[in-house]
Amino acid sequence: MPHVCSADGTSIGYDRLGDEGPALVLIGGGLDDGTENRALGDHLASSFAVVNYRRRGRGDSDDGQPYAVEREVDDLAAVIDAAGGRAHLFGASTGGALAFEAAAAGLPVDRIAVHEVPYQVGDAMVSAWQAYRLELDAVLDAGDRDQALRLFMQLAGSSEQDVAGAEASPVWPALRALAPTLRYDAACLGDGPPPVDRLAMVRQPVLLTTGIAVDAQMAGLPADFFGAAADAAAAVLTNARRETFGVEGHVADPAVLAPVLSSFFAG
Repeated sequence: MPHVCSADGTSIGYDRLGDEGPALVLIGGGLDDGTENRALGDHLASSFAVVNYRRRGRGDSDDGQPYAVEREVDDLAAVIDAAGGRAHLFGASTGGALAFEAAAAGLPVDRIAVHEVPYQVGDAMVSAWQAYRLELDAVLDAGDRDQALRLFMQLAGSSEQDVAGAEASPVWPALRALAPTLRYDAACLGDGPPPVDRLAMVRQPVLLTTGIAVDAQMAGLPADFFGAAADAAAAVLTNARRETFGVEGHVADPAVLAPVLSSFFAG
């Protein structure tokens, strides 16, 4: 698999899924080792030069320390350079927050699409988020990756039964390996609400998509959680539009999402 070297020397792994058309870089979200966007990339590869990469600390990408959001932006800059020097961006979940940070930092980005960025809207959700960040730092500093995963799932609206089921499943060891990156995703989201000053610096056309309801494993979240977050972000972006799909699932069905993205990125 090819790699690029970020500004701080961190090696970042990526895959080219297509070679025709404008460059399009896919950015994964929380606890994603780079596989979550693969099916979407395959759907888009006939029209775009798709690059799917593994964010630092995930899969075959290194985890240069100390972590900073600015270093993740540098990682993305190196990937865009390898993709041809300019690119559209698609960010899933917290990957969307990173896409916005990259655009605000002035990276050579054309259009940006994001799906269900989990910004926090409302005092109760912001308070829960800030408490989560403090607890997450404490348990990761203590080396307790299992508790870090539990905290994340609880914040995301999972029931105790869902958490227990995940912990007993074969995928739990792989999630444990990714647990330190929860702190990275938290840093990308910052204090919780949409970062007004940063989003105001994003001048590119932006598409914000959400499903019609929260994922079944996120039933503890407010029914309008992702919609409210997208609406709040769209309100402060310079050139944004919203679209809601009549399907559930935090990981969007690529057969539903790909045609929408193709139309949007085609301008």
